[in-house]
Amino acid sequence: MVLIPDEPDIPWYQTVLLLLTYLIVGFFSYLSEIYDRVRGVTGFAPKPGYAPLFKGWESFWTRKLYKRISDCYNRPVVSCPSDRIVLRERTTPDMCETLITTDNEIKCLNLGSYNYLGFSATEGRTIEEAVAAIQEFGVSTTSPRVDLGTHKLHRQLEVEFAKFLGKEECIIFGMGYGTNSSTVPAIVGPGCLVISDSLNHSSIVHGCRISGAKVRTFAHNDTNDLERVVRDSIIKGQPRTHRPWKKILIIVEGIYSMEGEVCKLPAVVAIKNKYKCYLWVDEAHSIGALGEKGGGICQHFGIDTKEVDVLMGTFTKSFASVGGYITGTKELISHIRKHNFSALYSTSMSPGCCQQSLTSLNIISGQDGTNLGAQKLKALKDNSNFFRNGLIDLGFQVYGDKDSPVIPMMLYFPAKMAFFSRECLQRGLATVIVGFPAVPLLLSRARFCISASHKKEDLEQALRDLDEIGDKLLLKYGSSVDLHR
Repeated sequence: MVLIPDEPDIPWYQTVLLLLTYLIVGFFSYLSEIYDRVRGVTGFAPKPGYAPLFKGWESFWTRKLYKRISDCYNRPVVSCPSDRIVLRERTTPDMCETLITTDNEIKCLNLGSYNYLGFSATEGRTIEEAVAAIQEFGVSTTSPRVDLGTHKLHRQLEVEFAKFLGKEECIIFGMGYGTNSSTVPAIVGPGCLVISDSLNHSSIVHGCRISGAKVRTFAHNDTNDLERVVRDSIIKGQPRTHRPWKKILIIVEGIYSMEGEVCKLPAVVAIKNKYKCYLWVDEAHSIGALGEKGGGICQHFGIDTKEVDVLMGTFTKSFASVGGYITGTKELISHIRKHNFSALYSTSMSPGCCQQSLTSLNIISGQDGTNLGAQKLKALKDNSNFFRNGLIDLGFQVYGDKDSPVIPMMLYFPAKMAFFSRECLQRGLATVIVGFPAVPLLLSRARFCISASHKKEDLEQALRDLDEIGDKLLLKYGSSVDLHR
């Protein structure tokens, strides 16, 4: 049973135990559900005569499975999320039915935030210029871009980012998720076809669903399957009428956020050009993290950005800010400004966050006159590969590619997810665990996000702690393939 092509596989007996675990948990959860109804506990039931407000399965999963380990999620943060982070301790007297926040603080090594280049800090040029922008222009624009919400900082950031990526024009948004979910419907609609990677981000999935376009998926990062789907779609045409599609849009990600894998962009571009499709690349996790100068997936592979029709990304990771952007031709961006409901109705990016993104961009590109950006890019690459190889050498099962700052480590079992998170917290490691529905039911994992601000000695200590946890929880599933790539 190969779970992901070219990746390590869990032994068959572990798969059997994993399936048995979910069967047992599900069985006793349903018994608990029946018992609650007998006792008259109906807090989750609709009022008499009303239809259920929540979806049955999702509501059941949240009440009976997620809630059991809810102390591992949404931990209160009381510090800046830099290389170190301070969390507020929580206790529960009733198996996570209620969580009580205490005054105790837990100082941790931050292995979960998207602070790839270390710009999230309480001192330095970025925070100083962001504060100055807030003092001069206020916290919010209090208006959408189309009304009175287009600030000079917005246009400056758009011009500089288009120049950085070698594109004609750029538009920025106040929310990364909304960049995808509101722009896809502005480009495609009924009669169009979207061919999307099966593991694309939820924001892309949402945007495709509300666009009205037909959506087909291809096997994750499998360019052979992508070409098969493209060819088959062109041959068959639209459903029922078999007319040619108005347009075909291929959507992929630069780095897949739950897998840590780098998109096979050269092959995707070749297919796009061969069949005359449009190409959308989501660079949320790859911009500022890949490429010799932080230019993202195109720079990583030496591909001209003009080969990508829609180049999207966010400022929430490498730039330590908020919001997202779309770059492309002047005609494309002009169309998006007029037809994107986020640009038309949402309040524009805060001036402080806009300045944070702009200052970070100047440092990454070297326009600040220093080599700080180059140092950060090298530190991120070195730290990511050091930590990834360290986990592999310890016997953990790790997904993803070399140079990726996103490093998933497989946990599989729901009980191990909770114990792993709690053991890490006790040792001063702030980690993120990911389960269903963010990933497939049987592929629960921990996701480490490495930063340029991490010190090597801190990562070495983290590996020693994870080594002990791995032995204690039997997490070293090993691998039959070489992942030093």
